[in-house]
Amino acid sequence: MKSFALLFLVVICGMGGLGQNLKPKKRSNGEVINFRTKTKDACTMSMSGDEEVKLRIECKSQGVTYWCEFIGKPSVCRAFRNNPKIYWNQIAMELRKLPHACKSTQVLKITMCQKAPSAALMKQIAAGMEPEDAADQVKSVQKTSTSERGAGKSSIKKILKPPILPLIKTTQRNQGSENETEAMKLAREHCWESLHGFCSYIIGIFRG
Repeated sequence: MKSFALLFLVVICGMGGLGQNLKPKKRSNGEVINFRTKTKDACTMSMSGDEEVKLRIECKSQGVTYWCEFIGKPSVCRAFRNNPKIYWNQIAMELRKLPHACKSTQVLKITMCQKAPSAALMKQIAAGMEPEDAADQVKSVQKTSTSERGAGKSSIKKILKPPILPLIKTTQRNQGSENETEAMKLAREHCWESLHGFCSYIIGIFRG
């Protein structure tokens, strides 16, 4: 009876240890590693995916940003499954030795998975380069064009706006002309013909 209980205890402990061995290792998905190349380019390496992993590298060098992407299945490598962090750190160490992180790196090879199947290799699928301040340049051009358009509209409005002329008081002129005609009539009635102008002037003064 004691031997049966001891055997049962050994089996339970063995199953527990097997369960611990089957427990998956911590994934490296979403992990970011910063490094510098041989020429001091500031680079960032990020990973995404589970079985098929996508690796993206972005670097900044003298006002230029360049990048490249790799795809592979490093999980087929036993060493990677045991410790993926060491795997990615070894890749970063290899990239540090290069003057350019994306040139001459069509396939990333490390000693850790040297005997693994070819599917475990990270192979480059895309690469690119662009000015670091390209986005800022586009924004500044857009702001300049919009400000120029606004200035053009305001100048057109100023040109098309008609000038405001002072109002001429016509009533005073009309009243003056009426006074002159009445004064002339009176001058013709009461003065000699040669004195019509003088009389009309005097009469106009008195009539206001």
